[in-house]
Amino acid sequence: MKLKPLGDRVIIKHIKDAALDETTKSGIIIPGGEKEGKPEQGEVIAVGPGRVLDSGERSKMDVKVGEKVLFEKGYGANPKMKMDGEEYMVINISEIIGIIE
Repeated sequence: MKLKPLGDRVIIKHIKDAALDETTKSGIIIPGGEKEGKPEQGEVIAVGPGRVLDSGERSKMDVKVGEKVLFEKGYGANPKMKMDGEEYMVINISEIIGIIE
């Protein structure tokens, strides 16, 4: 099954970064993505065509399929879905903080 995002939405596959994990003094491991205020990493799987502007033209999308990005944590507002055993998120382009080079 393929999913194509609409407008200025992007489909992201979450990447777990063990380097962001933190161990408390008592030995509890806090995953990097679970800390409040910390951005998460993901790989761009699909990109929508862009938002329709008042002029009728489409806005330019700043990311491409295959790029690794940092994005803001959505706190449950971003739809998550499972396809072929993998979990994906649909986010708005404005939630992407930057591209990892």
